[in-house]
Amino acid sequence: MAAPVRRALHGVTSRGLLLFRSPVLVASRGFTAPTRNVLSPWRLHGAVCLKRPAVVSQSKSPVQQEVTEMLQQVELESSLYSDHEIRLIEDEVRLRRKQSDQYDSDEDNDGDKEIVLAQDLEDMWEQKSRQFKLAPRITEADKKNDRSSINRKLENNLVLLVKEKIGNEEIWMLPQMEWQIGESMRKTAERALSTLSDNPIQAHFLGNAPCGFYKYKFPKLLRREDMVGAKVFFFKALLKSGDVSFNKKKGEYVWVSKEELKDYLKPAYLSEVNRFVIEL
Repeated sequence: MAAPVRRALHGVTSRGLLLFRSPVLVASRGFTAPTRNVLSPWRLHGAVCLKRPAVVSQSKSPVQQEVTEMLQQVELESSLYSDHEIRLIEDEVRLRRKQSDQYDSDEDNDGDKEIVLAQDLEDMWEQKSRQFKLAPRITEADKKNDRSSINRKLENNLVLLVKEKIGNEEIWMLPQMEWQIGESMRKTAERALSTLSDNPIQAHFLGNAPCGFYKYKFPKLLRREDMVGAKVFFFKALLKSGDVSFNKKKGEYVWVSKEELKDYLKPAYLSEVNRFVIEL
């Protein structure tokens, strides 16, 4: 009985923790793979889904606009007079009394002092409001359809895609980097983001666990017995800084909405990305 027990406990450390031999699990937890492990023919990659959140609220649909106006009218009809509206009524009564033939200035407590009427205040506020201009929702990048600009589609969330060369083929994908021994998968994703620019990109990663997974095979010319393809673990990150410059040339990276992902990503890759890219 002693021999089977020893075999069953083989691989248990002094602390009682079983040492898993899966390189995927080892990489995701940030541990260094034991040298005795058999190398996997799949290369591990960490990728980052960098999202630029929407800058302005989305435009209302005709139905939403109609409902909004109806609710505003109901609220107006059910509301009480504000202090300003009461002052407008009092000013109107005072002016009618002064214009009447029975008006006696001695009975007026205001005397001859100048009074700023509520209507005068409204006229002044209206002049100021005319000088105020809202920022445009349609930017120059929208007019030129410049998808390399981050200042486009301000109503939507945008995702960063980069063009990478795999074999003789150029493929659009989320920024990714191959995992190195001794680092966690999140660190790999952070390194993939940091290598895009000479200046640090201010981004906030959402958790330590991957939000998605994708596996693909390398082109036949690149495959070997010990290198079949790659397993990619995706991590989400929110862009915190609006000023972003990349080492890549213009045309090798784009900021696209969820609806535009299909213009760049391959169907199988797109199917996995759509699982965690949500447009609210």
